[in-house]
Amino acid sequence: MGYLRFLIDNRLFLLAGFLLCFTSSFGQTYFISLFAGQIKEAFVLTDGQWGGIYTIGTTLSAVTMIWAGALTDRFRVRGLSFWVMVLLTFACIAMATVQSAVLLVFVVYALRLMGQGMMSQLGAVAMSRWFTATRGRAISLASMGFAAGQAILPIIFVGLMVTIDWRWLWGLAAVCVLLAIPVMQVLLRQERTPQSMADDTQSLGMMDRHWTRTDLLRHPLFYFLVPLVLGPSAWGTALFFQQVHLTEVKGWNLTSYVALMPAYTLAVIGFTFITGWAVDRFGVKWVVPFQMVPFGVGFLILAGADTISGAGVGLVIFGIGQGMQGTATTAFWAVFYGTRHLGAIKAAATALMVFGSAIGPGITGLFIDWGISFPDQMVPISFFYFGGAVLAGLGILRYQRDLPLSASA
Repeated sequence: MGYLRFLIDNRLFLLAGFLLCFTSSFGQTYFISLFAGQIKEAFVLTDGQWGGIYTIGTTLSAVTMIWAGALTDRFRVRGLSFWVMVLLTFACIAMATVQSAVLLVFVVYALRLMGQGMMSQLGAVAMSRWFTATRGRAISLASMGFAAGQAILPIIFVGLMVTIDWRWLWGLAAVCVLLAIPVMQVLLRQERTPQSMADDTQSLGMMDRHWTRTDLLRHPLFYFLVPLVLGPSAWGTALFFQQVHLTEVKGWNLTSYVALMPAYTLAVIGFTFITGWAVDRFGVKWVVPFQMVPFGVGFLILAGADTISGAGVGLVIFGIGQGMQGTATTAFWAVFYGTRHLGAIKAAATALMVFGSAIGPGITGLFIDWGISFPDQMVPISFFYFGGAVLAGLGILRYQRDLPLSASA
């Protein structure tokens, strides 16, 4: 089935997945970091202090995700998304009104938990459950919500910063989330029966069984994949979190740098679709390890770039990795561990990912305070990516033999 026909036949469910991913933008680092300068000025914070607040709030959200993410195994997307969006709306309002650096920790916690954590979790689990044979394509199409948010929102909000106070802009973000609630309810008025909840269409994982989260944590393969899950989140988050610092060190204009986001997004979009096709055509096991390589190459180029055009090349290559990672990793959990307990399993992976996004800004901010600029940190970070690719490849090579015949083909 071609992408266009698939899109037409499943438009309501794919649009719902798109909207979930898009709305997660208001809790994503690339959006929050747009206000880094104003936040540090308002609360008199250094890079390290702001990074520390972000790390604490995000770490707390990662811990909470272990429990909250499993709710996707118990409740349908329509009902759960309503409450998550309501809470995300209040989190945006809280950011618009917070007056204390201490309370800022809890605001970051709420934004990260409801935005990056639960909205992303809902989108990923829904696509993995609603589709089996076309899972890769479904994930790639829904993931366009992430790409659209990253391409559109920074340009709009950075442009509005010229004339509108940053707190009012967080009020605007709250309105955007609020408006998405009735749209989601209409799209899922007749929600598709999750295939993983229907006994005759369940997807089995390794050893022809459905794995629980406890099983996942006891199996060696998960630990082979830790750098693959942790790395893109930790250092990718740091890349966007430190974008104000990066442009200052490099002597680039922030507006010019943000204007590169559409090119970055096009790379994400292109390789999201290519990866979705490759997952359905060749199997996820052949795709996952290679997704780390563009991340490492992108960081090497950004570290040495002296011009905005050089930064554009680095961001585009980094975007290739993002496009691959968003689709392949999401599909991986369903293929290797089955779909019955997918919410709990994905919650563990999401918690690890969110934890990565917590430590990335904290570690890089600390090094910046010690006089080591973020560009100087990029070279060792790139080798982390390359090492993670090798480790993931070795783990998958060892355990792919345990996949059901239908998944290992």
